[in-house]
Amino acid sequence: MFIDSHCHVEMLKDIDLVVDRARRNKVELIVYNSINFETMKYALELGEKYKEIKVALGIYPIDALKLSDSELDKEIEFIRKNKKKIVAIGEIGIDLKENDNFDEQKKIFIKFIKLAKELDLPMFIHSRGAEEKVIEILAQEKAEKVVMHCFCGSLKLVDRIVSNDWMLSIPTNVTFSEHFQKIIERVDLDNLLCETDSPFLHPVKGMRNNEPGNVVESYRMIAKIKEISLNECENKIEDNFRKLFSW
Repeated sequence: MFIDSHCHVEMLKDIDLVVDRARRNKVELIVYNSINFETMKYALELGEKYKEIKVALGIYPIDALKLSDSELDKEIEFIRKNKKKIVAIGEIGIDLKENDNFDEQKKIFIKFIKLAKELDLPMFIHSRGAEEKVIEILAQEKAEKVVMHCFCGSLKLVDRIVSNDWMLSIPTNVTFSEHFQKIIERVDLDNLLCETDSPFLHPVKGMRNNEPGNVVESYRMIAKIKEISLNECENKIEDNFRKLFSW
């Protein structure tokens, strides 16, 4: 089966049709990453409704900055209470492109890292504009179950990610992104997952409203670059997912 390891389905219209199109493309697991309290609640609802949708609970770094310490702690406690309904913590991390308040973002990020370790769950990491800093924080906190989502840092930093035995998730815009194609060339298949980041990063340049069914395009590019069959790629990525998520 194909797996979309990272998407935001709350931004898509007509979820029934989105899930149906995913099914027809053999996409049987869709990991919905929440970004705030409202999407955490919605993700849990969708996880109950659709067997394909699995839930990652977390707060996007910019959304987390809007919360007081007590509000943040309350939302972290909400995640704890729902730990049996989720497969990961995400989307969490640091974004210095949208906001340069590094110290506050770091403090919040570490809270979520500690939560993921406490619950023994993988983390989906956002690192835009802060790639090296995020890697250093994760290493300092001795994080192990890490997925670097849509990683845009240098290839030297990619090497550090692999040396830490973390995963890199390849988005569907790999069809035209030389950066992600180079990551595939450089990284062993054991360290790769696939994602759409729906509704973003459409496999057709300039197109919008990406959706989970398109994750197959990431698999196709990995298979092409690694010179393996699509079926072999599909099976290997599924193995990677199952090992990381104790599926």
